[in-house]
Amino acid sequence: MATVSRLPSTIHQHQSLYYNRKRNSISLRRATTLRVRAAKLPAGVEMPKVEPKLTEPFLGFTKTAEIWNSRAGMIGIIGTFIVELVFHKGILQMIGVDVGKGLDLPL
Repeated sequence: MATVSRLPSTIHQHQSLYYNRKRNSISLRRATTLRVRAAKLPAGVEMPKVEPKLTEPFLGFTKTAEIWNSRAGMIGIIGTFIVELVFHKGILQMIGVDVGKGLDLPL
């Protein structure tokens, strides 16, 4: 029976060093990118004259959305004040909730 030696020969050592060096050199190369552009725009499509300069939203909050949200909130609060002024009742009293009695806890 033939047995395989546990100690590799010098030829095997040289080959394994060569292949490891070759494999490492391949992995160290920079990745190349390929950019493809169309020869011309399709019919009816125009390039924009100015590229918009948008900032990255912070956690989903954009300045425009926050401005519109705050304006809607202000209109809602003022509308609530006007309704209470006209009917001489609070909003909760109008929908049937008794207010002004507190927690009604015996102390």
